[in-house]
This record gives sequence, structure tokens and C-alpha cells, in this order.
Amino acid sequence: MKTVLSIAGTDPSGGAGIQADLKTIEAHGLYGMAAVTAVIAQNTTGVYAMQAVSPELVAKQIDCVFEDIRPDAVKLGMLYSAEIIYTVAERLCAHHAKNVVLDPVLISSSGHTLSCANALPVMMEHILPLCTLITPNLHEVSAMTGRSIGTRAEMEQAARQLALCTNGGILIKGGHLADCADDLLYNDGGLHWLHAPRIENPNTHGTGCTLSSSIACNLALGVSLSGSVKRAKRYLTACIQFGLDLGHGPGPLQHRVEWEE
Repeated sequence: MKTVLSIAGTDPSGGAGIQADLKTIEAHGLYGMAAVTAVIAQNTTGVYAMQAVSPELVAKQIDCVFEDIRPDAVKLGMLYSAEIIYTVAERLCAHHAKNVVLDPVLISSSGHTLSCANALPVMMEHILPLCTLITPNLHEVSAMTGRSIGTRAEMEQAARQLALCTNGGILIKGGHLADCADDLLYNDGGLHWLHAPRIENPNTHGTGCTLSSSIACNLALGVSLSGSVKRAKRYLTACIQFGLDLGHGPGPLQHRVEWEE
């Protein structure tokens, strides 16, 4: 059985983070493992509190996995701090990790910042060169490139700019485009548009986690990068179309966050 390691934060509601990653990995018929970087109190309505795991404990979790059940792919989600990012990069290099997929979780769907102010430049310098693929959304691409991204042409310019920072591919997710949900894949110097209609479904909490985990699963199975992205996009589209509704929340998004070091 092929194996995938998720290095990310938690979601007690099960819709995002490590919980969503493990569900996705199991749905693909692979064996999922997890190294927790932060414990987060969140649900589909917002992020309420969070406590980061020490870099030393993050490192020990990663070592325990690689030294016993070596992963065929690694999915990176919320890394939070520069110290954790340094640690993850160092351990991935030490263990010669392959098929690394980064979902650069910088801002939650409810609008909360999920990383320290100094985390992004460290991620750009130390994590991106290790990645087989990065999967930023438009807001994350804007933060990573320092430019506003809202059109297909701007997505293409951003992909070329990010290509200078990574040795792998770039999937810019177009879920926040006004008229469609087209994604842009930059791979081996080429730009490839993956077209998809916009599906009206308010329950999209954790879709980025699900997509990146699905891509990691397909890479672990030996599928090509472009094939893995296309398979994962079809999988996610089917999940959204299914329209499962579990929520009975209080209503509007809440924005009370208690940050704990």
C-alpha cells in the first residue's frame, strides 16, 4: 500500500486540515499519516483559537514517520511560523522526501491570517525549492508575488514569477475568479488551463486541503504531475457537486481568535 504523510494543522470539525487530509488519503485507497504543526479550534464558521506545536516536537513526529513507514508523498499544509518552516524543510531534506505538495495555507476561508508575519519569506526560500508542486489560491498568490491577482493574464504572470522560486510545478487555483473556477498549471515551462464551471455550493470549507491531498495521493501512485492534478480536480469537483450539507451553525462568520504560543 502506498503511503502519504500530511504535515499540517488540525480542524476538529473534520472539514479541513489534517482530518480532511486523512479522509482524502483513505478515499484514494492509500495509507495516511500525520505530523501536527498546530492545534486549531475552528469549524466552517471561523477560526477561534490556535496553539502551535514546538518545532522540536514537529521534527520528532516527522522523524518517527520516515524512520518507520516511509511516505511515498508528503502534503504540506499550515506550517504557521518561521521556526516550524525551517524545521520541516530541514527534516524533509534530511530524509530525502519526494513528491512534496505544498498548500501554502496563509489565510483561512473566514479571513484569518494563519501564519506569522515572518513566515512567508522563509517558506519561499526554504520550502518552495523542495516542492514537486505548490497549490496557492489567488489570495495566497497575491501575498507570494506582491501583486494583485484577479484575471487570467495576471495568473499567468504570477506563475512565471513563482517559477523562479521553485523547481517544481505551480497550480494557481481560480476558485476566486469572478466568472469561472479555472485553474492554471505551470509545469516544465508550459502553461496549461484546467477549465471548470463554477458550482454553487456554500460548503467549500477545506477544499484546498482536499485538492492538495488528492494530488499527493496520485503522485504517490506514480501518476504524472499533470495527470495527478487533473485527477484531483475531477475528484474535488465531484465532491463539491455532491452537495453534502452537515452544518447547523449559528449563522454569520465569527472572527474571535485567541492566539497562543
